[in-house]
Formats: sequence, structure tokens, C-alpha cells
Amino acid sequence: DSDLSMRTLSTPSPALIFPPNSPGFQNGRGSSTSSSSVTGETVAMVHSPPPTRLTHPLIRLASKHQKEQANIDRLPDHSMVQIFSFLPTNQLCRCARVCRRWYNLAWDPRLWRTIRLTGETINVDRALKVLTRRLCQDTPNVCLMLETVIVSGCRRLTDRGLYTIAQCCPELRRLEVSGCYNISNEAVFDVVSLCPNLEHLDVSGCSKVTCISLTREASIKLSPLHGKQISIRYLDMTDCFVLEDEGLHTIAAHCTQLTHLYLRRCVRITDEGLRYLMIYCTSIKELSVSDCRFVSDFGMREIAKLESRLRYLSIAHCGRITDVGIRYIAKYCSKLRYLNARGCEGITDHGVEYLAKNCTKLKSLDIGKCPLVSDTGLEFLALNCFNLKRLSLKSCESITGQGLQIVAANCFDLQMLNVQDCEVSVDALRFVKRHCKRCIIEHTNPAFF
Repeated sequence: DSDLSMRTLSTPSPALIFPPNSPGFQNGRGSSTSSSSVTGETVAMVHSPPPTRLTHPLIRLASKHQKEQANIDRLPDHSMVQIFSFLPTNQLCRCARVCRRWYNLAWDPRLWRTIRLTGETINVDRALKVLTRRLCQDTPNVCLMLETVIVSGCRRLTDRGLYTIAQCCPELRRLEVSGCYNISNEAVFDVVSLCPNLEHLDVSGCSKVTCISLTREASIKLSPLHGKQISIRYLDMTDCFVLEDEGLHTIAAHCTQLTHLYLRRCVRITDEGLRYLMIYCTSIKELSVSDCRFVSDFGMREIAKLESRLRYLSIAHCGRITDVGIRYIAKYCSKLRYLNARGCEGITDHGVEYLAKNCTKLKSLDIGKCPLVSDTGLEFLALNCFNLKRLSLKSCESITGQGLQIVAANCFDLQMLNVQDCEVSVDALRFVKRHCKRCIIEHTNPAFF
């Protein structure tokens, strides 16, 4: 990036996006991006570059002291570009209106590898159209520098906006459209078909998305050997309620390179869908099927086929999973680092024992709301999982202070302990604090502070 020369972009067609009826703004790349509106709706405004110098009489009469206050103008171009790199998309567009120098710097290609737009009222379709048109200025109809588009919680994003991205941004690597429930399968198909380098896709909360696949035209054009392959490695389909086993089958067959897959609250997924997944996607490292109430011990048997590749697993509130499913995971996935089994009421001390003895490198464990887990299970954890850093026992009715003391005496690196709604004494909590000095204890005992 440091070797990329500065380019002057002087064509008068940048987009300005700023919040309606709000003089203030938030700093930082992660802040929300809004747009201005004259008629009550949020739109993207097109403006010409500011004049080279201002000729208003009052400005010509400005005092010497006032001129000396503009110390920022003394900074070299590379420093200004570095400062601009911390601004969100809307404020970067505002900076382009200050003067011609800022205009040229604000549209430096290095600043436009990412577009972030958030907010319920913003007209995202129009904003994306104007921004991509401006970024395609030097390379007509193709925006080669844009790699990341994050559009979160924008209800007015439609298939038209995603189609604009698909057509103009062939180098796109990351797309996040979480909470944009107006987009459909067709728009997603266009993106994955026309952006072959896309690796990160977040469609969480997009209730109309039921599948990830290439368009029929793309499948026909590509060779038979590679025609069904999509390069996505990270896929988040949390809260895609209508996703079913058949859709998961299609996803698995097309996205064979998946390493991170999140299916939280995809309530129609069953063990059969997980069987399809394990046939094609053998490189998964992180998997979440939390709140998928139809997943049972048979699904755990399929997930266990990932063996030592699996590092993160969330099965929270999957009520059909018992010690049998935990034993499958413990036996084959020995390098597991994170397990969230909160609310799996069928898990007992026997399951915890098997897990502790086989997954000794476990660092984070959540067995909250598992009423059959007692101090006996904690003892197995303490004597085998010395690297444990996070442990949640929230609402575990059978846990007492004795079990906590055994954990604290053996797991010195413990950093977080959740014992809310557990019957533990103040002395036990103080014992934990004495032996695990960096541990943050979440509790509901008013006598301990």
C-alpha cells in the first residue's frame, strides 16, 4: 500500500452521504453511516468538487491569526490519507467537500477498499450506485479496489443494491448484509457468481435467504470440474429461519471450502442436514447449531467426523443432545478448544468426565443450565483441563462452593467464571479470587463484592 502512488481524481461526481436532521456524527470505521434527505427519505447526493480557492469577501478579510489556525493544511498528503483512513464512509464523503486538495485525498483508492453503511432509513441502493459509479471512474464499470462492503441493519437494501455490487466489484472479498431482510436468494446468487474471490459472507437475519448457490448461467459457463465451487470460507446464516436440510445440502455441495459456519436459530435444520454438511465440508473449524432444536446425538455423531479439525462448537439449547452426543465429540475431536452446551439438560457428570479426559486443551466451556452437572463433573474438569480460561455454570443447581474451590486450585489461568443463580458461599468466591487473581466472577451473591 505504501508504494501505491497518489492519483488525482478530479471528475466532479463524488457521493455525499450525511445524516438527516443531525449535525453531529460518530467517529471511527465502525460507526453508523447515514444519508441526507430533503424529502424525508435518505438519499445519496451528487456534488461537484469544491473550487480551488474561496473568493467570498469575508474570507479574504480573514485575520492572520485565523489563517494560522489551519495547521492541518501543513500535513503532508500521506499523513492526511492516514487520518482519513479512520473515518466512516459518510464522513469521508463530507471531507471531499472541504477543498480541492481534500477532495483529491478523500478519493484516494487506498481509502476505498471498504464501504460501511448502517441504519434503517438510509437509501442503500442509491448510495451504493453513486459510490460505485464514482469509484469506477478510472476503470469504467469496474471497481477494482473495493474488497469489503458492510451494510448492516439497512432495511432499504434490496436485490437491486446487491446486483450493483455484483456487477461493479469483481474483487469483492467480504460482504456483510446482516439484518437486511429484503434481499432474496437471487441477489445472493448474483454476488457469489460474479465475485469469484468472495470469502466472507454474512447474511444473518436475512429471512428470505434459503440457500447459497451459483446462478444457472454461471454454472453453465464454468467448466464441469469447477462449475459448482464457491470460494466462501466464512458463512453466517444466523436467524435464517426458513433454511432447511435441502438448502443446507446445496450450500455444502457448492461451498466445500467452508471453515466457519454459523447456523444459530436455523430451527428447521435436522441431523440429516448435518449429514449432508459433513459429506462435502470436511475443513470446518468452527460450527454453531445453537437453538436448532431438532439436532440430536445423531447429529453429534456426524459432526464428530470433523475429528481434530474442529476447534469451536456451539450446541446451546439443543435439548435432544445428551451424554451420548458429548462422548462422540470428546472421542474424535480431541483438539476442541471451545464448547457451548448451555441448556443441554441431558448432559450429566459422565459426559463432562468424558469431555475432560479427552479434550484436555479445552479453554472455554459453557455448561450453564445443565442441572445434572455437579461438583463431581467440576472435579474432572479441574484435574484434566488445566488450560481452562472461561467457565460458565450459570443456573447449575447442583454446583456448590466445594466444586469451585477444586477448579480454582488447579486452573490458575481462569479469567472468567459465571456462577449466577448458583448456591455458592462467599468464602468459596473469595477462594477463587485468591487463587485466580485475573478472574472476573459473575455472580448473584450480594454479600460478595
